[in-house]
Amino acid sequence: MQLDLKGKRVLLGVTGSISAYKACEVARLFIKAGAEVRVVMTPSAERFVSALTFEALTRNPVLTESSESWSSRVNHIEFGKDSDVFVIAPATANSINKLSKGIADNILLQTALAFNKPLLIAPSANTQMMANHYTEGSLKMLAVNDVKIISSQSKLLACGDEGDGALAEPSEIFYQTAQKLLEVEFWRDRKVVVTGGGTREKIDDVRYLSNFSSGKMANALATALYLRGADVCLITTKEYSEIPNEIYTIEVDDAQEMLEYTIDAVRVSKKGKMSHASMNSSEPVHLIQKKPYLFMAAAVSDFTPKFPQVGKIKKSDIGDKWSVELKQNPDILQEINKDGLITIGFKAEMDSKNGFFNAESILKKKDIDGVCYNLLKDSQSFGTDENNIIFITGEESIDLGTSDKLGLSFKILKESQKLENEQ
Repeated sequence: MQLDLKGKRVLLGVTGSISAYKACEVARLFIKAGAEVRVVMTPSAERFVSALTFEALTRNPVLTESSESWSSRVNHIEFGKDSDVFVIAPATANSINKLSKGIADNILLQTALAFNKPLLIAPSANTQMMANHYTEGSLKMLAVNDVKIISSQSKLLACGDEGDGALAEPSEIFYQTAQKLLEVEFWRDRKVVVTGGGTREKIDDVRYLSNFSSGKMANALATALYLRGADVCLITTKEYSEIPNEIYTIEVDDAQEMLEYTIDAVRVSKKGKMSHASMNSSEPVHLIQKKPYLFMAAAVSDFTPKFPQVGKIKKSDIGDKWSVELKQNPDILQEINKDGLITIGFKAEMDSKNGFFNAESILKKKDIDGVCYNLLKDSQSFGTDENNIIFITGEESIDLGTSDKLGLSFKILKESQKLENEQ
């Protein structure tokens, strides 16, 4: 999924970790997305990767101890002013502990101390250095002061030890930083459930009935919602490795399982949470709640085998013909209690004459707020990277055009925001 960050300005800080070379990939991901990237390096970082490498990647001057200039904007004050977000990746234990105490004894820490916009750090250090109570305390202190911590990984480290301390994947650093650039108040912390993929209805332990749905539209929607700041739960039957790790994901197989998990997820989403004001004052505790959303993008099988078998049915036991008795699956959109919930369905059709009418009719039939109508040509239309959507509500229908699924998802979210005011 290609994200558009044109017009956004990212400041990338690099400290003296063996994983400093991975910062090159982080920079590349932002540049590929259209962002302008500037880099500031500690003297120790220059021992691992040269400033020239980042200059070649970003086509911008790199701020180092030796390059700082007060006759231009290449200094620790102006670099911060010229950036929308600052991400330090990798951040060594040394830099983390200094940063939490306000120490600014190198060019990167001076830049961080003067920065007053979103700041993120991605730790990278030996396991014992990460587990040291000073480092743990510093990370907690930074988090309390609204610094976003991009969690490190547990794996075999360059030093030979195995455990926590490896730098997060560049793609995860990219997504968590991009979220700070793209989040909006409407979606921030709003509970949203997204379902995706085609359900698999078990015939026996090796065979099932399903459809061609790839789950890509649901993955794109979940990603767009995450980037806008929503608290997303993705319930899916398909692969989701390319989405941000912070998205809470539930794997399901059949329609009944999807129904049960969706009902539970929606029920949790409807619960309120204490406001920060109430938690930090003597005022009476009250609940605040943004109205939750459900995007039902899954392709749920209409029927399921009536008598699924245990084990594998042998071909010799079946004979020349095989009749599998089916029963109708529950309709998830009709089963769910939609009180206090904004619900958007998805309708794929191959009938160019009646498809739009069929999609529009489910608004009342299933008591939902909106439907995303997609006219397919044939089975080859599934699994593509692009889609075409007409967004239909009780008030209007809007052709969102054809585009990549992530870009289309942002358009869907923009139209979906209007539904809260219409209820």
